[in-house]
Amino acid sequence: MTKPLLEQLPAEIAKALLKINAVQLQPNDPFTWTSGLKSPIYCDNRLTMSYPEIREVIAEGFATVIRERYPDCEAVAGIATGGIPHAAWVAQKLNLPMLYVRDKAKGHGKTNQIEGHFTAGQKVVLIEDLISTGGSSLKAAVAVREAGCEVQGVIAIFTYQFQMALDAFAAQKIQLETLSNYTALIDVAVQSGAVQNSDVELLLEWRQNPQSFGV
Repeated sequence: MTKPLLEQLPAEIAKALLKINAVQLQPNDPFTWTSGLKSPIYCDNRLTMSYPEIREVIAEGFATVIRERYPDCEAVAGIATGGIPHAAWVAQKLNLPMLYVRDKAKGHGKTNQIEGHFTAGQKVVLIEDLISTGGSSLKAAVAVREAGCEVQGVIAIFTYQFQMALDAFAAQKIQLETLSNYTALIDVAVQSGAVQNSDVELLLEWRQNPQSFGV
């Protein structure tokens, strides 16, 4: 995959996510998240596992980002649970060791939070399926760093582009990259007729202030 193709990934992946209903947009009939927040979008990137062509595009996208921006990466870590299968495919492509990171240490056995073999100072890139507020992804990245590894960055399939997530990653001095994003999704959705031009303002309003949306 060449750099021009990498630049096309945001739209290409957004189109794929819409096609398989991994992402659904309902600006006038918002979803309710577990947190109670109202949202015009629902994202379930786990569905990509079931579509070989789409997961291949995603895996090659991840691999290309690592080759170009983290060429000295020494291990790929999947963030539980959505990032684990993608990390496995990427590690295989790059012939690198794979790890995965639980949301917390096990309460039995070796009480591991990080599974797989790693060494102090090892350069690690973490793989995630979705960035919302960034909290769970950062928790995993910090756990890897505290275990003695060098966290080079976190790469995700998709981000809602919340400013709070960007600020949180910046505060921890951890690089965040994504293959696609909310802006690209809206553009593709308008072009395909999945949403109307009149819905765009409402969709952008949610990204700017999700807590007050639908209140």
